[in-house]
Amino acid sequence: MKIALGCDHAGFPLKAQLLPWFAECRHEVLDLGTFSTDPVDYPDYARAVGRAVVSEEALRGILICGSGVGACVAANKIMGIRAGICHDTFSARQGVEDDDMNVICIGARVVGSELAKEIITAFLKASFSHLERHERRVKKILDIESKGR
Repeated sequence: MKIALGCDHAGFPLKAQLLPWFAECRHEVLDLGTFSTDPVDYPDYARAVGRAVVSEEALRGILICGSGVGACVAANKIMGIRAGICHDTFSARQGVEDDDMNVICIGARVVGSELAKEIITAFLKASFSHLERHERRVKKILDIESKGR
């Protein structure tokens, strides 16, 4: 699966730990930065990941910042992005199955690399259920998104 991956300076160490694992899992990663622990602004990376997902350059997106919150707030401003903060595997799976989540946000100061791998695996393996109630709810989300502009 092709994944857009982005982080800020707080997320960089976790991203660096995850890159070899992505290769082992045979995921194609579009690494959109940052590339060091030098201070940067997380909205820039949320925008880059969101645009890659919306343009279908990548199927899903992963954002890593200190808490996951800032990157999630920024990503959700992009039309077509449904991002969620996930620090557990249930939320990662359920967010895709029920809410058609296409970007996951993880706090590097909240979870370690092994739990991050489990969370990301749950996110990437999950598929939207297309159950009528979930389709209806996602349609309402899209309606809010389009009318909120």
